[in-house]
Amino acid sequence: MDLLYTSTRNSQNKVTASQAILTGLAPDGGLYVPERIPKLTVSKEALMNMTYQETAYEVMKLFFTDFTEAELKNCIQNAYDSKFDVKEIVPVKKAGDAYYLELFHGPTIAFKDMALSILPHLMICSAKKNQAEKEIVILTATSGDTGKAALAGFAHVAGTKIIVFYPKDGVSPIQKQQMVTQQGENTFVVGIEGNFDQAQTGVKQMFSDPVLARELAERGFQFSSANSINIGRLIPQVAYYAYAYARMMAQGELSPEESFHVVVPTGNFGNILAAKYAKEMGIPIGKLICASNENKVLYDFFRTGNYDKNREFILTSSPSMDILVSSNLERLIFEITGRDDEKNRQLMEALSSRGSYQITPEMKEELSDFYGNYAGEKETAAMIKEMYHQEGYVLDPHTAVAACVYEKYKRESQDETKTVIASTASPYKFTRSVMTAIDSSYEGMADFELVDELEKLSGVRVPEGIEEIRRAEVRHKTTCKVEEMPDVVKGFLGI
Repeated sequence: MDLLYTSTRNSQNKVTASQAILTGLAPDGGLYVPERIPKLTVSKEALMNMTYQETAYEVMKLFFTDFTEAELKNCIQNAYDSKFDVKEIVPVKKAGDAYYLELFHGPTIAFKDMALSILPHLMICSAKKNQAEKEIVILTATSGDTGKAALAGFAHVAGTKIIVFYPKDGVSPIQKQQMVTQQGENTFVVGIEGNFDQAQTGVKQMFSDPVLARELAERGFQFSSANSINIGRLIPQVAYYAYAYARMMAQGELSPEESFHVVVPTGNFGNILAAKYAKEMGIPIGKLICASNENKVLYDFFRTGNYDKNREFILTSSPSMDILVSSNLERLIFEITGRDDEKNRQLMEALSSRGSYQITPEMKEELSDFYGNYAGEKETAAMIKEMYHQEGYVLDPHTAVAACVYEKYKRESQDETKTVIASTASPYKFTRSVMTAIDSSYEGMADFELVDELEKLSGVRVPEGIEEIRRAEVRHKTTCKVEEMPDVVKGFLGI
């Protein structure tokens, strides 16, 4: 039986998986969610012997039910291939008393590759299935990692264009260089004079602008999204939690019935929501530990039930988490309202108009699987230094935030359950923050000098994704104010 998708703001709006992937955001501004979370149909013993590609198929076939077996397997094989630098795609490595799920072995050395390597293939297949004749315009805001991963995925893909907005002063030097040197005539990168939340809001407003949609349609274009608001981004992320469980069993670290906790450094809430979906599918995940940086809106939400974005926006060493409006949280809110689209819509309208909303005590009880905490900048740097000197393992700042929060959770709970930490980026993406945390004497070095020093220090070879941007030409120099975003899009599209 086909699994349909419904909008979080209008449960009567039901579409197939391919339709949800193709449009990205629902017409009413809501996010598409599956009508139910399917249970895994493969045994735990079989899962233990599967490749990453086979695991991904077993997960995705249950969600993307209007894709044929051949279509879905083709998408998976094209996504998870030699562009990843390890055969297992996502290794699980023990360091200290935690297990690190290394999600950064793809072409742009961040976890976004896990979904954005497959999204272009899912989207082109979805366009064919729905006889879409218009050229797809991928419109995306990024806090640093989604942008490059989306650009790499969609560059040179026929029938698509991709436009990425990023906060020009809010990403790491390596992240910026990765984006502004992107090849491909169908790619366009724009730095905005503002923060990620403003970029994300601007993109959402363009999606819901009927006049702009009509102008695009008249010129043969339609918008779609590569952000994690697109269900085609979220579901592929579920697969790596199933794979982590399988790897832990295969390595003799977990028995089949033994549960484990998951810690996720969290910004837009997609990665930890994927872990919740994996849990609901039958993967024995215990606590979902949500790690925030100093922009601790999610920590405050889990503690109080009040979501309030009315606060100072702080630029940190973990820029992919510098977010005050966590878009994917809406999917969780919809669930804990009892899938009440009207209640959810009221809460989201309150967030839009007042910048905050309060959930009921009954809704807060539904969040018992979650634990939230945060790490400050000094704590994050100290964790990077400690892990290097004690374990010889180098963390990027986002993963260090997660490691800090895990330590806080253990101190508070005295819970020794085995725990997997989602390691979301290579330390090579944040060399300045990493190297100066390890030793302040590195502060005077240039960014690419630090790359070479990190290779010496870590013994881990410089990834190809870094080598290729050392001397690459800067192709994208456009900047704009937030209010100019629609005009910039129309300019690129020749409207």
